[in-house]
Amino acid sequence: MKIVLSESQYRRLIETKKEPKILRFPSLDFFDRNERFAWNIIQKIVEKKGNVPFAIDGDLDLSHRNIHSLGTLVSVEGDLNLTQTPIQSLGNLKYVGGHLNLNETPIHNLKNLEHVGGHLGLKDSEIQSLGNLRSVGGILELRNTPIETLGNLETAGGVYLQDTYVENLGNLQSVQGPLVLMNTNIRTLGNLEHVGGDLMLQASLVNSFGNLKTVGKILDVAVTPLAQKYTEEQIREKIKVGGHIFLI
Repeated sequence: MKIVLSESQYRRLIETKKEPKILRFPSLDFFDRNERFAWNIIQKIVEKKGNVPFAIDGDLDLSHRNIHSLGTLVSVEGDLNLTQTPIQSLGNLKYVGGHLNLNETPIHNLKNLEHVGGHLGLKDSEIQSLGNLRSVGGILELRNTPIETLGNLETAGGVYLQDTYVENLGNLQSVQGPLVLMNTNIRTLGNLEHVGGDLMLQASLVNSFGNLKTVGKILDVAVTPLAQKYTEEQIREKIKVGGHIFLI
């Protein structure tokens, strides 16, 4: 009997063959209350299976441990805590459903990571690139880091960039909560269209609103080139601002 496949069916068949099956673990508690011991068990299972990609359906707390790599981990449905570890690479990690804590780590690049559902903490880290990151559901914290651009990031629940070396917002288009750019070298808001909370630009070098259309709450442009270019009335003609506008 001859079986005829459509082009779409054939493509799915090829893709299925190419993509290795993901090994899923419910949570570290499934193995043992000692998370260090449980993590080691998972690594041995993954290695025995040929280092296949694996996922954690719960939280993963590896903070304060001597861990440099996550191996073939591709997703964590809950929180991932790596604070104060020597982690240097997130490897193939693409998704974190909860919070991701990378504060006080030597990590330079998020590489394959595309989405963080909760807060993303990178304060006091050595981060230089957000890699493929597209969205952060909570607050993105980058204070005291050497990063210079937000790169591919498009949306975030909030962003704190004060006292950083960031010079441009990259592809950022929407921030649902506050956007804090005080004391930064950013000169334009670029592709940004919406800020749902306060937009704090005080003492920054911002001289252009770019594509900005709405600010949900306070707009503070005190001690910026914008305060010299526009009156409050002119700003409100350009941008829908839901709260006060501070020029001084």
